Amino acid sequence: MEMPGLAAAVALALILIIVNLAGQCSGQLQFGFYNGKCRDGNGFQRNVEDIVKQKVKEKFSSDTTIVAALLRMQFHDCFVNGCDASILLDVPNGEKTAPPNLSVRGYEFIEDIKTEIENTCPGIVSCADIIVMATRDAVVESDIKKMGTGWYPVQTGRRDGRVSSAQNVNLPSPSIPVPQAIAAFSSKKLSTIDMVYLLGGGHSVGVAHCGLFENRLYDFKNTGNPDPAMNTTLLKTLRTLCPRNSGSPNSANLDQDPLKSSSVDKSFYEQIRLGNGILEVDQQLALDPNTRFPVARIAGSNDFSFQFGRAMIKLGAVDVKIGRDGEIRKKCAAVNSPSRSSGGKFFNLFG
Repeated sequence: MEMPGLAAAVALALILIIVNLAGQCSGQLQFGFYNGKCRDGNGFQRNVEDIVKQKVKEKFSSDTTIVAALLRMQFHDCFVNGCDASILLDVPNGEKTAPPNLSVRGYEFIEDIKTEIENTCPGIVSCADIIVMATRDAVVESDIKKMGTGWYPVQTGRRDGRVSSAQNVNLPSPSIPVPQAIAAFSSKKLSTIDMVYLLGGGHSVGVAHCGLFENRLYDFKNTGNPDPAMNTTLLKTLRTLCPRNSGSPNSANLDQDPLKSSSVDKSFYEQIRLGNGILEVDQQLALDPNTRFPVARIAGSNDFSFQFGRAMIKLGAVDVKIGRDGEIRKKCAAVNSPSRSSGGKFFNLFG
């Protein structure tokens, strides 16, 4: 059995490697961007990442589902116009109104963190960075062994985007074929391996409602039969949970190991290799020739946290905005009026 001290030492070594490798991902961002930049009203220095960490810790103590919510929010934000918090904007026909985002949640929590930081050091920290920091801290909180191995460093220095349009939302669907998923991630300069870690890691927590997988239970691809890739025991369970044409509001854990369904870990990969994938794309990860070998390797690995963290750092560097390309919003849900933080120039959302 691995000793906690040894695990911590290994985790530290891996973290140093991550920092080294991630520095190659984006010259626009940096680790510790906010160091020394946040002081309270009394002139005392505050650590921005510590503020976010404490808020996440408090939230997680009463709502463990915040982990899945934040992972989904970061993915949905970064995949559309880059990691710029455009998903948070409350504007007519904004990203929030697009069908894939109607079930995204956690907006109020990000706003709560933003308010706390603005009260301490106004006009310094972007909402885009808050999403990335809060997501990392939620992943850490989900570590059921509490050994700190889920921690990964985050780059910061993003600015918030000014444009949010539902027309720009083109996210991979739960039934997307693996080759198309690979192409979608590749368009964001994310590799097949990145995709396997991000999709699997993101689906290692959270649930899916019956409507997202009912077709696999009764009439898969209009065959009149269930998806043959699904474990028969799981099929019986899900048919009870989601009766045919019932419109059931029930949901199933994406990770079918009940002891690990709230933790971001490799259990998900073990489950899909057993035919226990809930979503079609999840199950196909274990079967497609492009991804089945990486899935098998991850399922038997000891470095999931390191590799997942590395992939999350790369996701967080997708099409970021810096300098005059963005702004620091006063409120995450609203577009700022002209201010020094936005370069003194106001851009309307739609022209």
